[in-house]
Amino acid sequence: MTQRPGAPFQQIKALVRDKVRAGEWGVGEKIPSELELATTFGVARMTVNRALRELTEEGALERVSGVGTFVAQGKPQSNLLMIAHVRDEIRARGHQYACKVISLRRETASAEVAAAFGLPRETMLFHLVCVHLENGNPIQLEDRFVNPAAAPQFFEQDFTVVPPSEYLYKNVSHDGLEIEHIVDASMPTPEQAALLTMRIDQPCLILTRRTWSGGMTVTFAHFLHPANRYRLASRFKPNTLRGQG
Repeated sequence: MTQRPGAPFQQIKALVRDKVRAGEWGVGEKIPSELELATTFGVARMTVNRALRELTEEGALERVSGVGTFVAQGKPQSNLLMIAHVRDEIRARGHQYACKVISLRRETASAEVAAAFGLPRETMLFHLVCVHLENGNPIQLEDRFVNPAAAPQFFEQDFTVVPPSEYLYKNVSHDGLEIEHIVDASMPTPEQAALLTMRIDQPCLILTRRTWSGGMTVTFAHFLHPANRYRLASRFKPNTLRGQG
């Protein structure tokens, strides 16, 4: 093994990443076993185990019990500074998009939701829960409340045809449009984990979004992403955001 700076397991991580970037190990391809890598690189098997475990936690690899370790798809990412349309992002990667609606109903607002809208408790709202899939794999669970006064036709839409964010963007006035994004990390509930086909001990990234139009709160939504499959990021020039915090 060519000597590199850092602890031995960090050197192994770098070597594995080099092979993936060089195309020696392609996406979805099974890589050599821990024992084979330990022999190839001249290190202890435990060193290789730690390197592969951390690469798996970082989303670079996928480990299937009893089968082996595979090169993972790169994590898709969403822009924090704008309303991202998940269908457009997925199709831009050359992948297939689908939306599965779990529930869509009229619902009285809880105290928390009513406060988010600045409306009286038990105001009637639209409540949508759906899962967005990339090549058949769930990458985002959307839990959204919508103000009927801002989007009265929302309840009648087929969101398997036009995703909710796109529908709202096209059908709600942009006059005085404001967006609030808050990102948290959390563990999923058993129901959320099942919908996202992930373990309940794996963390989620949760993007909470509120939007206003003309001073009216339009929508309050939570977007849950498996942290090992997705990331949130932005690139911007500071002078373009002057005065925006």
